[in-house]
Amino acid sequence: MPCDSSLVGTTLGPFEFDVDQFRTMAYAAGLGDANPRYLDSLKSGQLAAHPFFPATFAVTAPMAEMDRLMDGAGLTREESIRRVHATHDMRVYRLVRPPEKLFVRTTLLGVERRRPGAYVLTRYETIDANGAPVATIDWGRIFRGVEVRGSDRPAAIEPAPLWRAPRETIRAESRIPIAATAAIVYTACARPGNPVNFHTDTAAAKRSGLPAPILMGVATLAMSVSRVIDVEANGEAERVGRICGRFGAMVFMPSEVAVRIVGREKLDSGEDAIFFETLSAEGGRAVRDGVVTLRA
Repeated sequence: MPCDSSLVGTTLGPFEFDVDQFRTMAYAAGLGDANPRYLDSLKSGQLAAHPFFPATFAVTAPMAEMDRLMDGAGLTREESIRRVHATHDMRVYRLVRPPEKLFVRTTLLGVERRRPGAYVLTRYETIDANGAPVATIDWGRIFRGVEVRGSDRPAAIEPAPLWRAPRETIRAESRIPIAATAAIVYTACARPGNPVNFHTDTAAAKRSGLPAPILMGVATLAMSVSRVIDVEANGEAERVGRICGRFGAMVFMPSEVAVRIVGREKLDSGEDAIFFETLSAEGGRAVRDGVVTLRA
């Protein structure tokens, strides 16, 4: 059965999360990021989490409950496992600073037909115990080869800044070695709800039509963001305001990816937009149209 567009507008939660400093340190370690802000409580004072850390909440109960709702509306198991992460747009209002209690609400923002299949956009809103926003993620997935029941209901969201100048000049390039165990380590440190999947298990990868497990897009994007922060923000992670990217080429393990920073410009908001792409070992764009905005 197809994805049911009548579910658009459904909100679930809030889901509660208790975050301690070891969880945020482990997440940074899973990315191979040794920024003292994440790891050294003597040097940094109170530890902070990596800006991408709130994405770890989405892939637990919030995503599982939304998927259960879609399955209940007729999406079959065979159709459900065809989903792939396609787009990611994240607003970072402040860094998570453990220990603290956080809450996440998830809303189905849009369902529409795309050439590869059904495009489903889900929002994850993280707030703190006082109700103040911490992060908002618009997480887009393609259900490959799956139809849509009902009319297209695309989400009305603000588009990400795009770098339209030629990419002949590269501001900086960083290479990231991807270990054979990278997906397993990232999964253990991010604590998702489904640790055994086509990213971590060879049998699951084969059932999904992959020749081998691949590194998850969120890990590739988060590692790329780490390099952007180091190169363009002098390690000042608290300056990050928005993280955007689209996913393309697969990243196999072991391998190496290259993060290319291709531009920087001042936005009307006063933030600096850093434009980047991440290339797989084969030269494909694992992350394209990447953007990190930095507050002054």
